[in-house]
Amino acid sequence: MKARVVRIGNSQGIRIPKSVIEQCHLHGDVDLEIQHGQLVIRAASKPRAGWHQAFEQMHRHGDDHLLDQKSAAMSTWDRSDWTW
Repeated sequence: MKARVVRIGNSQGIRIPKSVIEQCHLHGDVDLEIQHGQLVIRAASKPRAGWHQAFEQMHRHGDDHLLDQKSAAMSTWDRSDWTW
């Protein structure tokens, strides 16, 4: 399939046929990446996608504890001076 680069204001762009957009499940924001001189367009990944499942798996394996227990301990200031 060929497309033409067209002028859009001070920029340039291409028109992507609706059928291609539907087949690639593109909507809203997209990620653009250059790979070996080629432009790759894919649906934008959502920040923190998959974190919930990863945390659940960590909990099942007992790997969800604090790594720095010392910093988590309450200091004298925390116990006596801190107020909400």
